[in-house]
Amino acid sequence: MKRWQKSLQDNYGTPTIELVSGKGSVATDSLGNTYLDFLAGIATNVLGHAHPAIVKAVTKQVATLGHISNFYAHPNVLELAEKLQKLTGDKSARVFFCNSGAEANEAALKLSRKTGKFKIVATQESFHGRTMGALSLTGQPTKRDPFKPLIKGIKHVPFGDSAAMKRAITKKTAMVIVEPIMGEAGVIVPPEDYLKNLRDYCDANGALLIFDCVQTGMGRTGDWFGYEYSGVKPDVITLAKGLGGGLPLGAMIALGPASTLFAAGDHGSTFGGNPIATAAALAVISSIEKEKLLKNVDVVGGFLLAELALISGVTEVRGAGLLIGLTLDKPIAKSVTKRCQELGALINAPGESTIRIAPALNISMKQAQKFVVIFSQAVRESLHV
Repeated sequence: MKRWQKSLQDNYGTPTIELVSGKGSVATDSLGNTYLDFLAGIATNVLGHAHPAIVKAVTKQVATLGHISNFYAHPNVLELAEKLQKLTGDKSARVFFCNSGAEANEAALKLSRKTGKFKIVATQESFHGRTMGALSLTGQPTKRDPFKPLIKGIKHVPFGDSAAMKRAITKKTAMVIVEPIMGEAGVIVPPEDYLKNLRDYCDANGALLIFDCVQTGMGRTGDWFGYEYSGVKPDVITLAKGLGGGLPLGAMIALGPASTLFAAGDHGSTFGGNPIATAAALAVISSIEKEKLLKNVDVVGGFLLAELALISGVTEVRGAGLLIGLTLDKPIAKSVTKRCQELGALINAPGESTIRIAPALNISMKQAQKFVVIFSQAVRESLHV
């Protein structure tokens, strides 16, 4: 802790533990304590720690070709773009690679300016990143207010409120950006017809519809992107987190007419789509398919949703697959998170009464059962402090 405070800025506060190794969904700290990792690098380590396929792919690639910039092509970037195109089910899809979710959303914002319009509609309590453009899209005042003035022309309306969206979207709207399921706000699931309604409103006004799938993507909800349940197709998909399986990689995928908006020189990224990160992503997609992890997400996710709802002190459990949010009947989320850590499980408290869990997609049923026991004890003890 002293070393951290003497050498790092205070934007994260000071961590209480130092993790030094991991295998699968178990992480080990510098004192030798082990933890069930039910946060997975904030929904990022979709194959857990040190997955053999990622280790092999990255090791081979770093010994072959490390970085070349985007002046040149390389096999991995071509194969990964083609795989993502196939996963969208749309041959018109075109991919831009970057390093993070914030960068992917910045790219989407710039793309929307190519329509000739600049008005944007986003949602309250949303999270799209912390860089200035992405922060302007983010609907959380505590994150926005210290850095005003932000980009103008962005209107935030309540998430899940179709009527509010219909009023906000006009012929002057360049884009609408939403998360299929809100992550940082506490895993909030919209009404079933919400995304379909947004598609209709955007079509009627000539606006781009952007789905921020940074947290819901790469199989986390049991589908590849997380919006598939709606039956609609966006104009733009943004990805990151699980895409690189722990390595920094993001993508902005444009479909249909939106895929031709960027021209040469309009945007770029020195590291985006580099050989090592794309090697990891190819290993991630291949492993999800070979190990049938989307099925595992459904089975284990269903178990967790059902079992966590039975715990006394939990008033609501929501989400899809292995992106799960819980509401507690008292503002003890931070206490529960701390007690879980002491008992050997890592989770996250995005709010005073809200817990978020997002384990690796290959989490086992036995590990899920162990987690339920730990979490139940942590809630019980926190309620009686």
